Amino acid sequence: MTFEIQVRYTTPLTPVKDLDEVLREFLTLIGYLPEGEGGDRSIAYRLVRDCFLRNPERPWYPEELSGVLKTSKPTVYRHINKLKAMDLLEEVPEVRATGKGRKGYRIRYGNLAKAWDFVEANAQNALKRYRETVDHLQGLVESSRKPTPTPGVERREALGKALTAPSVRA
Repeated sequence: MTFEIQVRYTTPLTPVKDLDEVLREFLTLIGYLPEGEGGDRSIAYRLVRDCFLRNPERPWYPEELSGVLKTSKPTVYRHINKLKAMDLLEEVPEVRATGKGRKGYRIRYGNLAKAWDFVEANAQNALKRYRETVDHLQGLVESSRKPTPTPGVERREALGKALTAPSVRA
């Protein structure tokens, strides 16, 4: 799965004291919640607030989340995959006595601040790779450019060659 997050330059939300307001705005800024869909009743919002943040160390299983959020498993997986693409969630395997396993999900390291350190490292690596590509692209542009002659220079160069060329007599 590829790392994907939206990055916007914004003022920190530190003056705001309301948890729901800060969480809603933050999730919108990073691209998890679509603009205007940050309501407290949305499944995406409740998944993060009521499940992953209220019990960050606990693994949540898709069938549990489906029941708690009163939605389908495909909807739960859609939101889980979005959070996984941001690297905020980690998979926690459970092996049952039957030998069959299932995957649970939780906030990476069971702590949002530690999970965000991981997100920042991924973002820095992505930006570094973009920089390498930009530098390479600039090099390709510079090497493909033909020098544009300055007006009058070609004429002076031709005249200079004619004056310094050995004369041939027949």
